[in-house]
Amino acid sequence: MADTLAKIACDLAFGALPVEAVLALREGTAWRRFTGGAPDRFRPLLSVADLDAFLLTAGARVPRIAMADSARQGGAGLPEEEYALPNGLVDPMRVFARFDAGATLIASQLQEVHAPLARFCRGLEQLFLHGMQANAYLTPPGAQGFRPHYDTHDVLVLQVEGEKLWRVWPHQPVPHPTGQTPFRHDIPLEGEPESFVLREGEALYLPRGVVHDAQSQVGDHSLHLTIGFLEPSWADALRLLLDRREQEDARLRAPFPSWRLGEEAAGAALLEELAARLAGLAGEAALEAIGLGLLEGLADQRLPLPARGLLSPPPGPETALRLSDAMLHHVAALPDGSAQLCWAGGRLALGARELGWVQALADGASPAMLGEGAMAFCRRLWAVGLLEG
Repeated sequence: MADTLAKIACDLAFGALPVEAVLALREGTAWRRFTGGAPDRFRPLLSVADLDAFLLTAGARVPRIAMADSARQGGAGLPEEEYALPNGLVDPMRVFARFDAGATLIASQLQEVHAPLARFCRGLEQLFLHGMQANAYLTPPGAQGFRPHYDTHDVLVLQVEGEKLWRVWPHQPVPHPTGQTPFRHDIPLEGEPESFVLREGEALYLPRGVVHDAQSQVGDHSLHLTIGFLEPSWADALRLLLDRREQEDARLRAPFPSWRLGEEAAGAALLEELAARLAGLAGEAALEAIGLGLLEGLADQRLPLPARGLLSPPPGPETALRLSDAMLHHVAALPDGSAQLCWAGGRLALGARELGWVQALADGASPAMLGEGAMAFCRRLWAVGLLEG
């Protein structure tokens, strides 16, 4: 893989593990610990000073900011009124008091407000073609935020500062849980957990459903990032496929005779109709429809990271340009044989000439290299942040 945003993020997240091995890891159900990283490896992503500064802004409000303490009776999550004002803004002095008493500070979805995490998550989104999120957990010395639990998506834990004692159980009580799966609060802790200390610069990959907990070491705080992999399930893919096919397949739009469900004689005919419609979904175009749907959803749901600023100078004829890795985009083939360049909030029709320009800009080119008419085209893509110099 070239030195792209995806490669930079993959190397930081998974160290020397080759991309094919990373993809194989994502397709399995085994957890893995990554040791031996430089202690300061993840510090460019976030620091305690960054969190201190964020707590003093209007962006620090619930539910983005939360607190948890496993020592509490009942649920570990602290009631919002213990650290936030009635209008939802966080009260830093209340946060300090709860933190000093042993509560963990949780800052969620930081990729939406912190540029280093935004670019890191965007690189992983380019690699995996699904959304990513970054949550920070700052735990005071000798404390624990949550009791044993499992997540409903894969996570990668990056130990930024301090150390944490982790326990990982071998049994998965709910195979492949998702956000649609009722969460079990009475998790049966079967088998003996494997315990280890995650140190600065080390990482831990946990597939969804793996039961775990973590506690900071006595005498030192712990700051770690939990990178959430918001991968679609097969059910998500099928729902997306149905939504897209409904627009073009009259058989799927035909009324379902629910009034016949109580008739025993109608059962065989209904099953035959159901099987025919399901078989019709599995044609060669199904994967293309799912892929395009996922790419469009990803571009629309994630924040744009344009490659230009307010005062960025427009490109000239000899300016070396390339399509930005940070701006999610894709080329979609249309039923009439034409193509479209798609990005968050925009669509641009591409003729054969423009499609060739887009393909050349993926590797890097200047408007002069592309030929007559390319200057205006490049400036249009630059204006919306799709091109970087």
